[in-house]
Amino acid sequence: MRFEAFRLDDRAIEGLPIRLVIAIVVGVASLSIMMSMLSGVGTLGTTELDVQPDDEVINAGYNSVDLTVIDEQGDAVEGATVIVSSGTASIDGIENEKSDANGEATVSISPELRDNQDKGTLEIEINPPAGTEYEDQRENTELLVIDD
Repeated sequence: MRFEAFRLDDRAIEGLPIRLVIAIVVGVASLSIMMSMLSGVGTLGTTELDVQPDDEVINAGYNSVDLTVIDEQGDAVEGATVIVSSGTASIDGIENEKSDANGEATVSISPELRDNQDKGTLEIEINPPAGTEYEDQRENTELLVIDD
């Protein structure tokens, strides 16, 4: 007798697919909201690094450039590796140096410009100290190289 009522009820078959679709849509929307909340949790403990060159504009040829690694509050960061590489201006290879207790790193570079090029840039990256919450995700200041 009990099962007879279920067998004769055809609403379940008609209503079941739409109910499943609604449940899946609501579930996916809820999951995406929860995942976006959780994705921000991991980044709460990280601090973005930046580099400040003493001179943002240098001449082509030999240069000794002082770079200071700072965190978001402007405090010096010790032990970060500063990497200078070719951009639209070129240097031989890649130059890198670790920052000292004052956050300063000095790199010796000899940038060159191509023929008929009066300016170019060198790119600067930061490799944060190991075992810290620092990261370098944003673009850093570039060195502008001008022709003498």
